[in-house]
Amino acid sequence: MAYNEDLEKRLDYAFKLFPKDIANEILKKKMFGGLAYLFKGKMTVGIIKENLMVRIVAEKIDEIMKMEAVRPMDFAKRPMKEFVYVSSKGYTTEEELQNWIELGLEHAKKKLKNTK
Repeated sequence: MAYNEDLEKRLDYAFKLFPKDIANEILKKKMFGGLAYLFKGKMTVGIIKENLMVRIVAEKIDEIMKMEAVRPMDFAKRPMKEFVYVSSKGYTTEEELQNWIELGLEHAKKKLKNTK
């Protein structure tokens, strides 16, 4: 198992709860040796082994990094800007998982807005 397939099922279900204008724009793509969820082509969240990967807007990254279950995404042996890993302790409930998804969507929407 390259990534947590149970987490994939949870993410699939969670994205279905969003309004259709969001849910219909989500694409799953294999990336980083795991799985990424893209909104209109912009990465939101993903799964790397047992970790939830989340893109966070720059304005919130310092506060998010203070959370116990969060660490920098160091996929390439050094931290990647605006990417974090969340350990399984940080997404035990569906509410916690939904919060991470919303943060990832916020990042994607901001990137899309900046490209117009």
